Amino acid sequence: MDTDEQEDGGTHWGRAGVTGPVEPTRAELDARRDPVLVEFGSASCGHCRAAQPLIAAALAGHPGVSHIKVEDGPGRPLGRSFRVKLWPTLVFMAGGVEVARLVRPQDGTAIDEALARLGAA
Repeated sequence: MDTDEQEDGGTHWGRAGVTGPVEPTRAELDARRDPVLVEFGSASCGHCRAAQPLIAAALAGHPGVSHIKVEDGPGRPLGRSFRVKLWPTLVFMAGGVEVARLVRPQDGTAIDEALARLGAA
């Protein structure tokens, strides 16, 4: 499940009940066989907004990786199933299994390294 592209090249934060894509369930993510970056955050989160250029630049070098943004918050089941506590949290999955996780990434190098692990998984 890919997200819709915005004019700035970013993707929408998926949120059930809101115009735009509906976030996947945990079972749907676990069943995926392709490499996926699941980004938990919020449009109102300053750390999330600051990380967007880093994430976009890293993903540009990995066109085969799907990027799913999940609007997270208290009581949101998908974020709780991944035990997300801080935003943004980037969960890198391959074959339905988490292979890497970054919380509040500060530089693109860590994101590039985690994306590279998707290819090795």
